[in-house]
Amino acid sequence: MARSSSYQPSKMFRLAHISDIHMGPLPPVRRRELASKRITGYLNWQRNRAGAMADDTLERLVAHMKQAKPDHIAVTGDLINLALKEEIRLAAAWLNQLGPPEQVSVVPGNHDTYTPDALKRIIEAWRPYMTGDEPGPAEADGLPLPYLRVRGDVAIIGVNSGRATLPFYATGTFRRKNAEQTAGLLRQAKEAGQYRVVLIHHPPFLKATARHKRLIGAARFRKMIEQEGADLILHGHTHILSREEIAGPDGPVPVIGVPSASASPRLEEKRGHEHKRPAARYNLFSIDKQGEAWTCKMQQYGFAAGEDTIRLIETSEI
Repeated sequence: MARSSSYQPSKMFRLAHISDIHMGPLPPVRRRELASKRITGYLNWQRNRAGAMADDTLERLVAHMKQAKPDHIAVTGDLINLALKEEIRLAAAWLNQLGPPEQVSVVPGNHDTYTPDALKRIIEAWRPYMTGDEPGPAEADGLPLPYLRVRGDVAIIGVNSGRATLPFYATGTFRRKNAEQTAGLLRQAKEAGQYRVVLIHHPPFLKATARHKRLIGAARFRKMIEQEGADLILHGHTHILSREEIAGPDGPVPVIGVPSASASPRLEEKRGHEHKRPAARYNLFSIDKQGEAWTCKMQQYGFAAGEDTIRLIETSEI
């Protein structure tokens, strides 16, 4: 039985996309919690991210995004940093403030799944935000992803690429079973005539990032899209705005990344690898159908270089 929803779609569907929240500041960390990969992440936070991602930037960006009144919000991972129990709890509270589960869709990132037990914990805490309208193909294994959520004529398909890795690695994984399950959801949405949006944390295109941060199975993901098609793929992970394409059976499928939603504009010019990336931004997609043809316009909002106010930065057709 489909889960009940009070959602009422508008004629034009407006989808907002944010990613890489990296909620700060970190809650108190016990010494025993650092006896794992977390020690490297903790040092990285203290050295590079504490100043860049712990002010009011995220709060201001989200407030601006809400004023645009999107029909739905996509969050493509890395809500937290070290997958601490308190971080997971705080992120659940933040999601409740962001919006009700039927209007917010989440997929995990590598920081959300930082340790071997983290995926289970975030599923328990965030499940309403990353589960489908119907039980998904992985529910038999206790996993809500991949999921399919239909909002108006838009199908939102959430895929998990987050896996616990060794220290100094931030890779993601897209396995054969993931591909088979996701392909089935893509076919289901196509048969229903829906506009298909795929959410994944790691970028699935060639040379998207360094080898130790890449998506393992990216070629498998691309082959799936080449065979099944999609209309739009949204990701995070790199903390930059990117736009690539994957060949699909009905034409190229745009693959779009967005900068971190919490990257402070006040530190953008400082040295260090975290400060070479743009300040916080979000993308707003206006999806419409004219006859049998879909149209999609992207508006990019955020902090421009050297500015401390949020404005429209760019508009483009997808």
